[in-house]
Amino acid sequence: MPQTRFVLKKALEKGLRPIVFVNKIDRARVDPEVAVDKVLDLFLELGADDDQCDFPYLFGSGMGGYAKPDMKTESDNMKPLFDAILRHVPPPVGDPEKPLQLQVTTLDYSDFLGRIMIGRIHNGTIRAGQPAALIRDDGSIKRSRISKLLGFQGLQRVEIEEARAGDLVAVAGFDEVNIGETIACPDHPEALPLIRVDEPTLQMTFVINDSPFAGKEGKFVTSRQVRDRLNKELLTNVALRVEDTDSPDRWAVSGRGELHLGILIETMRREGYEFQVSQPQVIFRTIDGTPSEPFETLVLDVPEEAVGACIEKLGIRKAEMQNMENTNDGRTQLEFVVPSRGLIGFRNEFLTDTRGTGVMNHTFHGYGPWKGPIAGRKNGVLIAIETAETVAYSLFNLQDRGILFVQPGVKVYEGMILGQHAKENDLVVNACKGKKLTNVRASGTDEAVRLTPPTILSLEQAIAYIDDDELVEVTPNAIRLRKRFLDPHERKRQARSA
Repeated sequence: MPQTRFVLKKALEKGLRPIVFVNKIDRARVDPEVAVDKVLDLFLELGADDDQCDFPYLFGSGMGGYAKPDMKTESDNMKPLFDAILRHVPPPVGDPEKPLQLQVTTLDYSDFLGRIMIGRIHNGTIRAGQPAALIRDDGSIKRSRISKLLGFQGLQRVEIEEARAGDLVAVAGFDEVNIGETIACPDHPEALPLIRVDEPTLQMTFVINDSPFAGKEGKFVTSRQVRDRLNKELLTNVALRVEDTDSPDRWAVSGRGELHLGILIETMRREGYEFQVSQPQVIFRTIDGTPSEPFETLVLDVPEEAVGACIEKLGIRKAEMQNMENTNDGRTQLEFVVPSRGLIGFRNEFLTDTRGTGVMNHTFHGYGPWKGPIAGRKNGVLIAIETAETVAYSLFNLQDRGILFVQPGVKVYEGMILGQHAKENDLVVNACKGKKLTNVRASGTDEAVRLTPPTILSLEQAIAYIDDDELVEVTPNAIRLRKRFLDPHERKRQARSA
């Protein structure tokens, strides 16, 4: 899984020696020994040293509540796992008598306390109300006072008066803090090695909603409200970047991928914000004079009959296969290294090719040389010609033109995308035209209108579907696709100038 690879890679880089616990051994058709071999392969792939590859491992079941050192031993409790933790995990090496050193590893925010810094005390003792110094990443020092000291009891934070080396604490008292900076003794400020946060790889443009339906569904719709919300997100979302553009109503928002930015968009939508977002674009870099782009490690678990289609689709997207392995249950695991821009829009095709049975996971691999152009969406779209309400009679006649995204009785506006055209060009259509009434009977007059259920795109699917001249309108009640320029004559002028 992507999160497993990411966290494990960071742990190995810090020199930690993990304990491997093979879970769910009570399931049918399991092979725990093979799982240990695959974990070793993963350790080697992530750059583990000899000591880390010689990891201790146990078997057990979290649901069954037991752990055991090998498959032959019987056990009915978790004591072997606890003994392994005491045996292999070293105690904290900090000295409570030395000057204070606390490294910030996580940030939080409170309307009452302001910025909250969470981290482990490496050395010294910290008390509520004591003076402290924050050593910034540029070496500068800012002095302040610990206004609040919180410890952890289970999942709850509790206020405490004092904490010592080795404790995990949450501290308030500094306004501007970054991950990896050090809170130290003001008389003997000494910084710990910095923690570098991975840079964003994907960028989207957030725009104030200017559609004909603007302000009808959202609670927060102005540029000031959206900008304040993005600034508030920066207080805790350390991998996010927000940059101003030449327009006060749009911002360039960069993140670690589609999922990272998609969670932010969905959160703002549920909070009552109304805005628009553009097509995701990868962030290119120049490394040693070579144009470079981000790559992802992609792992697919697919049925055997879908292997050919997946390999063909990823080949078009400049992916390189790293591994292919057949399993005993008629499925195949494929591993690729693919450009991040090649994964934009791939998920929908993947689910179609595997009939919804495929499993797809990907994580950031690194930057590499630019792979060249990748073909985008092949089909055009169906565009509404007027602002009105869709009618079943018109949609029935449009079904042969392509795949519909809307159903009868939905309000649409001029320039809004109603579906996918069966051909490569965009087509302006009228989905709001009712059937003309007449007193002349004809064959087929009383036939019922039967509509194919429309394809309702989720937020993630909509972001991956749009082209560079389109936007996703996000409101608390709806997710709409639209052209950047609603007027058809303006779209033609822009196409000619491009």
